Amino acid sequence: MSNKPVTPDGANDRASRVKLMIFDIDGVFTDGSLFFTADGDAMKSFNSLDGHGVKMLQAAGVQTAIITGRNSGIVAARARELGITHLHQGVADKTVALAQLLQTTGIAATECGYMGDDWPDLAVMRLCGFAAAPANAHEEVLNRVHFATAKRGGEGAVREVCDVILRAQNRYDGLLAAAIGA
Repeated sequence: MSNKPVTPDGANDRASRVKLMIFDIDGVFTDGSLFFTADGDAMKSFNSLDGHGVKMLQAAGVQTAIITGRNSGIVAARARELGITHLHQGVADKTVALAQLLQTTGIAATECGYMGDDWPDLAVMRLCGFAAAPANAHEEVLNRVHFATAKRGGEGAVREVCDVILRAQNRYDGLLAAAIGA
């Protein structure tokens, strides 16, 4: 696999229209590993660059959401910490959660982005205007996205997608200038 992100024609145009960016968790915000204690408690590891990318999207006016198949107090805590108010956990059919998000936010599916890594994400990705995946996503997902990152899930892939959206919406340079005090 190449180290260069896959950017098919139209990916930047699609990213420029994103008003709501939706993320899966396992394999996207995390490397996909699941750690369990002897008591059955799960642990996950998150990348701080990814979290800052989400906060920058929000600062640029892009709403954020999570749709995940698992239920996790860890994910709920991370969502609270990042200010992600649209959290859908334990979702068997992610298209149902997408429909609820569209109704709640009033945003059209064509103005949504979705980042996932495996087959349960494919149906919702197909409905969204912008679909992205980390470099280590399943090949069937990589074959269907508008943008594939150079980074792997849990290693800055979310931040890479956030940066793509911010650049496509001409917000990246302004946020960077504010960060360095220029």
